[in-house]
Amino acid sequence: MTVLRVLLRKELLEIRRTWRIWVLPAILMFLAITSPILAEITPGLVRSLAGSNPDIIIELPDPVALDSYRQLASQLNQIGLLALIIASAGIVGGELRSGTAILVLTKPVSRRDFIVSKVLANIALLVGATLPAAVVCWVVTLAIFGEAPVGTLAAVIGLWLVAATGMLCLMTLLSTLIPAQAGAAGVGIAAYAVLSMLALWEPARSWTPAGALHGIAAVIEGTPSGIAGAIASTVVLAIIAIAVAIRRFGRSELAGRAQSG
Repeated sequence: MTVLRVLLRKELLEIRRTWRIWVLPAILMFLAITSPILAEITPGLVRSLAGSNPDIIIELPDPVALDSYRQLASQLNQIGLLALIIASAGIVGGELRSGTAILVLTKPVSRRDFIVSKVLANIALLVGATLPAAVVCWVVTLAIFGEAPVGTLAAVIGLWLVAATGMLCLMTLLSTLIPAQAGAAGVGIAAYAVLSMLALWEPARSWTPAGALHGIAAVIEGTPSGIAGAIASTVVLAIIAIAVAIRRFGRSELAGRAQSG
């Protein structure tokens, strides 16, 4: 446990000293600020565009606080997850290519602790970036709409963190299999596209991680049926992904992979 704590401290320090400490938090904060604003101005923009053609009549309800959360959920599921995929594509492969993994593992450090420390540090970054963004979104929503249901926003953020953590675990596995960051990112984006398509199928929404993505909108609408199965499958598959990553990394030849990178 002491070794894991030391590795975790090392990973957090590296995050603080690299671009990762800024990119994901900045993107999530941008989404948090712009979502309530877009929710407020979108109906007016649509009406103004349609107003130039008298044959087109568009009736849109006035925006409410939940529209801000819908906008946030949509942007988190798209821009947020894609940013996470790209940022975490080199979580293991980066150290394999640079050779720093060899330097760490020549010390009395297990490969399991090496992987686990990376996952925990990046989960800490994810949570640390998401929670302040959620607070800012709540404040801006309250300022614009005069109300901002805390429970709904908490459910949205909680479910997105489950989906994002599952994707982070998948990217950890891909990074052990594909040292090239672009390759791991490409496969991760393909996996995201598959999950997005599976979300259109009812059984998949109830029993696969695709339901965690779709379930965010369902939570806002007050119809979160099948969420429990989707959350459970996401957690199970995340644990399996980390277990496979540890096993694969434990059997890999680091020197050869570092040279090939």
